[in-house]
Amino acid sequence: MRTRKRPLRALVPALAASALFLAAGCSADPGSHSPAAQRVPDAGTSATATATADKDQPLAVAAAPAAAPASTAVARPGTVGGRARKTSLKVRSYDSRTRRAVISAAGSGGSSPSPSVTPGGTAAPRPAAIGDVIASAPAPGAPDGLLVKVTNVIDETAEGTEVQTAPTTLDTVLGDSQAKGTVPVDPASFDIERMLPDVKVSWAKTGDIHSGPEGTRMPLGSLRVDVAAKVATAEGAPASAAASVSGFVQVAPEVDFSYDGGASAGSTGSGPGAASLGVSGDWSSQWALKGRVAASAKPFRVPFAKLHADPVIQVGPVPVVVNLDLTCYFEVSADGGVTVDVQQNFKGDFKAGGTFVTGKGWTPVSESHMASAPVRTSVTAAGRVKAALGVQPSVGLYGAVGISADLTPYLRAEAAGTVTGTLPVGSDTKPGIGVTGAWTLYGGLDLSGTLVLQLSAFGTPVLQHPIPLGTLHREWKLADGKV
Repeated sequence: MRTRKRPLRALVPALAASALFLAAGCSADPGSHSPAAQRVPDAGTSATATATADKDQPLAVAAAPAAAPASTAVARPGTVGGRARKTSLKVRSYDSRTRRAVISAAGSGGSSPSPSVTPGGTAAPRPAAIGDVIASAPAPGAPDGLLVKVTNVIDETAEGTEVQTAPTTLDTVLGDSQAKGTVPVDPASFDIERMLPDVKVSWAKTGDIHSGPEGTRMPLGSLRVDVAAKVATAEGAPASAAASVSGFVQVAPEVDFSYDGGASAGSTGSGPGAASLGVSGDWSSQWALKGRVAASAKPFRVPFAKLHADPVIQVGPVPVVVNLDLTCYFEVSADGGVTVDVQQNFKGDFKAGGTFVTGKGWTPVSESHMASAPVRTSVTAAGRVKAALGVQPSVGLYGAVGISADLTPYLRAEAAGTVTGTLPVGSDTKPGIGVTGAWTLYGGLDLSGTLVLQLSAFGTPVLQHPIPLGTLHREWKLADGKV
């Protein structure tokens, strides 16, 4: 597991205008005969006829190979369909304050700043020109990747060509293409920030590679976070009723991405006809609550781990950098009266995101299918208590968050009268003798979230207000007992 190299971004970003809101303008090429306008041909550039033939072929969407060098794609004025092409150019450095970048051909860093001479005696073309749109995987100074347009060629340096850039949008590199896919996120790629002492992280990936406590096994592609913590015990409760929570969250996260450039034919900058972005995955958790929790006026939430990854998905030749955050937390509320020893298992899946269609705008996506089963249930005395073990996922592009969600599976116990009841694991029997009241244990699920302004990174119209995902709420009875 990698150590964290930089602070985790906030899951709920300020609703401020982002540089990614800028729609791609059309800068005129200053002239093909000036030195600044000369270009290195793209690797894999094909003839116009070939580009036209490929127009109706959807672009493949897949995880970028982990061992491969950082990829770069360039879209240039006049390209058929407005599509970018894979190139050997590399972003050697980027200054986010000045938005200046140094671009060079792969392997040419450190060469003389003057143009090299070809065997024919002519000057080799420079690596970047005004109007070029560059999409790059994470690079020095750009840990979230880079999606920019060259607005000026400044100078040649020992590292390459220094250029001035401005933010742009995905439609300027994907053009009229189509792409759709779901890409698993490598569980080993997450940076972990543990926020409580007793937090353990495990993961499993292909090749029978496993990390974490011995004996902890999980499906391939899964990431698991275990936690155990004490919580405030109700005043006057006996020592045997000391309150604690424990359990684990296990998720196999995936990024859902689609793009249909039907409205971008000819690279008009008018945006795509459709697009979508979301986070989804298989879910498993086990959650236990013991003791008598202190009364609280409102639920208290305790984050215990923050996870961050910047997976690169290849959309054809274009590296699209996705920023994924997961914050794991537990939440407890109680009236201070009931003593419990309860545990349940949750299994299912979830999806949160947004879909854009021209003429309809952005529509939220909020789905979850969960089932739970009690492992043990013991309720003593009257009162109520609710406990949740959840996760807040956030997903965005090139450093700008687009979707933030809150997935909260929970268990809730209510008891009335003088209750002393127990339901053994797997038992079909009624609660034991001595019950003079009634109790009920519920399982439930809440899923909520927000689409925020930065989704205009696709090149879609700017959202004037955040769009709620809506609240998905379900609750079901797990067990009960009565006189």
